[in-house]
Amino acid sequence: MTDAYGSDVLAGDWRRPRSGRATPTEAKTGLVVEDVETGWCGAVTRVERSAGLRVVHLEDRHGRTRAFPLGPGFLLDGRPVVLTAPARAARSTLAGQGAASARTASGSVAVQAGRAKVAAASRIFVEGRHDAELVEKVWGADLRVEGVVVEMLDGVDDLPAAVRAFAPGPDRRMGVLVDHLVPGSKETRVVAQARGIRPFAAHVLVVGHPYVDVWQSVRPERLGMSSWPNIPRTLEWKRGVCAHLGWPHGSQADLAAAWRRILGAVRTYADLEPAFLGRVEELIDFVTTPRQP
Repeated sequence: MTDAYGSDVLAGDWRRPRSGRATPTEAKTGLVVEDVETGWCGAVTRVERSAGLRVVHLEDRHGRTRAFPLGPGFLLDGRPVVLTAPARAARSTLAGQGAASARTASGSVAVQAGRAKVAAASRIFVEGRHDAELVEKVWGADLRVEGVVVEMLDGVDDLPAAVRAFAPGPDRRMGVLVDHLVPGSKETRVVAQARGIRPFAAHVLVVGHPYVDVWQSVRPERLGMSSWPNIPRTLEWKRGVCAHLGWPHGSQADLAAAWRRILGAVRTYADLEPAFLGRVEELIDFVTTPRQP
């Protein structure tokens, strides 16, 4: 017979909040969360220890940064989460305890008197020289400590062939950073092919940022702009940007000089967009995390 009184209200997880229980989530660079108490929404820029407590720094869309205690009290896509220190960040924080340690351009605690490791088998690949120079400027010190080499692909049109040539494996991982990886683009189709190549698929990570060119990953405010200009498709994007800024753009040498000016405006990770930061950090974690036995 049916139970006219319904189910037992104490049965099951009756203490579960309506929005769900908070789940542990690594506070990786670029992760966008909201502080429940203040409503502050921003991207994670770094995790560090301050006055004996671990704190997470969140940067909002206006470039303003605030620090919050690491732990519960955050929302990710409307769901409660407990922020935890990423494995690499935790190791760096512990290494710097008890001393006012210098930091690298990426925000990591600098390894004092550290020597670069012999190059590891795993590699990070980027599309071109500008990508490689930007990664080197911000993450170069970290990559040398880890023994990770950044190589250039000269575009991603033949990325599947590059994967086969590198032949990644469990101890030879391949991370790839792709420009303008947005739905419907040619890059999306090429990346889909590269991700599915057997038997290498499990040892390849291809990620991308939404910017037309790596130039756009630099915060426009660092160049005196409120935003990057919209360049008509009939114009070459880099030349259009230079024209907008009033910079010379008639030759390849002019474009090279423009890039040097843009790169010169970058001092630390704070000068870059979170969407770019997060992807590079993801690749570094992928190629440096030890294989599970």
